[in-house]
Amino acid sequence: MPTTPFRHALVLTAGLGIRLRPLTLVRAKPAIPVAGEPLVRRIVRWLAAHGVADVVLNLHHLPATLTEVLGDGSDLGARLRYSWEQPGVLGSAGGPRQALPILGADAFLIVNGDTLCEFDLGALAESHRSSGAQVTLGLVPNQDPERYGGVRLDPGSSVIGFVPRGRAAVGSFHFVGVQAAEAAAFRTLPAGQAMSSVGGLYDDLIAARPGSVRGLVREAAFWDVGTVTDYWRTSFAFMSQSPPEHEWRGRNVHVHESARIVRSILWNDIEVGAGSILDECIVTDGVQVPADARHRRSILVRDGGTTSIIAFDVT
Repeated sequence: MPTTPFRHALVLTAGLGIRLRPLTLVRAKPAIPVAGEPLVRRIVRWLAAHGVADVVLNLHHLPATLTEVLGDGSDLGARLRYSWEQPGVLGSAGGPRQALPILGADAFLIVNGDTLCEFDLGALAESHRSSGAQVTLGLVPNQDPERYGGVRLDPGSSVIGFVPRGRAAVGSFHFVGVQAAEAAAFRTLPAGQAMSSVGGLYDDLIAARPGSVRGLVREAAFWDVGTVTDYWRTSFAFMSQSPPEHEWRGRNVHVHESARIVRSILWNDIEVGAGSILDECIVTDGVQVPADARHRRSILVRDGGTTSIIAFDVT
């Protein structure tokens, strides 16, 4: 696999994952399994395969669920370190500013911890270094402007603005969550100050120095895990690549031989009792499904000594 000149990356994993609740009440969003492997492990492995071996993750929400599945990264071919954000989340610009001393690099990649993609990192690195930009965003044509906001570019590929989803996003480009950045772009922020990149720092950079934020447009596959429905679709897209395609069972899952599991996702440490039926369900860590239970299109979440059951739409 081709490598990139970048050796350092920050993976943004501190967010609360509000749109993915109730799953993110159990694990931080990047720790949620996709076809049996936590999303963040897939991201770190992808980076390491491209030669990005020094990776920092920012932590805030349910941090132990991330450190437990990653450790020091050695089994993924990377060195992992962590940047803690307390008492609050510092945002997509404040987070990188906080992590600068740990990163220790003048330029690095920033990757969203909730998106899987196959963007060309070598092309992104080359475009970034040759342009002299402070930030270069990985972009694809925005095929679904009713769902995604967009990035506007001038004819020279400089970012001239960001637009919300809807009519304004028609003809724009979709940011897939991978970017190259100079540390200098974040050093002007006070340490510990919360700030977003889009709608904050990047808008300020564009206004102060047009051309400092650029975009590279490529055709690239990407999978979103923003909502429960997104998670469902992405999981089955990956499960279809390696049978069995109809379900996924995590670690320490015990299903009684008389129970029936239909097109469902089972996380870790789960027991399914005799005669139970799970049809298009997501069963999260530690749930015990009693005998003869019947659940369809439901999320099962352990809540103290009981199990909460939340309906969801897979379409």
